[in-house]
Amino acid sequence: MRATKAIVIAGMLAQPAIVYAQPARDPGLSRLETEIQQLGTISQGKVGVGIIHLESGRELFINRDEGFPMASTYKVPIAVQLLTLIDSGKVRLDSMIALAPSDLHPGSGTLTSLFNKPGVSLSVRNLMELMLLISDNSATDILLRTAGRGPAVNARLATLGVRGISVDRPTVALIADAMGVRNLPPENELTLERFGQLMRAVTPEERRAAAERFSQDRRDTSTPEGMARLLEKIWRRQAVSATSTDLLLDMMRRCQTGPMRIKGMLPPNTIVMHKTGTLNNGITDDIGIITLPNDAGHLVLTVFIKEAKADVEAQERAIAQIARAAYDYFLFNVTTKSAN
Repeated sequence: MRATKAIVIAGMLAQPAIVYAQPARDPGLSRLETEIQQLGTISQGKVGVGIIHLESGRELFINRDEGFPMASTYKVPIAVQLLTLIDSGKVRLDSMIALAPSDLHPGSGTLTSLFNKPGVSLSVRNLMELMLLISDNSATDILLRTAGRGPAVNARLATLGVRGISVDRPTVALIADAMGVRNLPPENELTLERFGQLMRAVTPEERRAAAERFSQDRRDTSTPEGMARLLEKIWRRQAVSATSTDLLLDMMRRCQTGPMRIKGMLPPNTIVMHKTGTLNNGITDDIGIITLPNDAGHLVLTVFIKEAKADVEAQERAIAQIARAAYDYFLFNVTTKSAN
């Protein structure tokens, strides 16, 4: 079944791109920008948005150059670097990686259940699916090591000409910094039990101070435009090979997290290839590519929220309404097809 779905995605990508004439002016985008800014207030936080209509090239950015914590959306650039190594033959999708107890990190429900079975190994492909489909943090940190860690990811982004994204820490260190957990033991000595002990020792005051520091930290952040440009390059098969592009977009299409974010108010069965990110200190994200119906094209959408005072449900509602506003605008404002 998965192979069939991957073929469907590959076939969709292989179709010739629909080319639309870029209008000299698009005053409607100004109205859309105003609407999105109003919708963003639902979150009671700061919102960054990137929109690119892939066929026409029309764009809209809000807080385009401001850094927002990526949370788990940073798993997409990690996947790009990993697939680059796979394309070059330095890593294989079927390579097996043995799991150690120190590989188990917070936010890893699936892998936790495997640790009562000694000697468990998973393939790179299995780990990548866990990272992108259910946002498993243990799988992510294993693959980040395999990909060469943050410097290698950032070097790949620079090679692609993508600016405004920085991948710096494994998820366990990122979560520790966000929650005020200090004095982590070496990575190969860290266990879930030890992390839990350190987290329980954090006082409410220390946690609030950590959240404030984290909101100002430029590590592991992206600008709305930076992530939108990366998704555009992925779609155009400029980031990794055609085969790896098909694999990555198929996994993103099957993402199981955040059903009430970008997908929350879109019509049923809308194809959305996306990745979510969440931290408990007012950070809620979703990034993806929406397929519009009726040959209206495809829409890159990145929505980052930080410093939100509203609850997660309200933040998700803001993302869903922003996505629906963008969907409706580009669905009903298709420009005339180019004669070329």
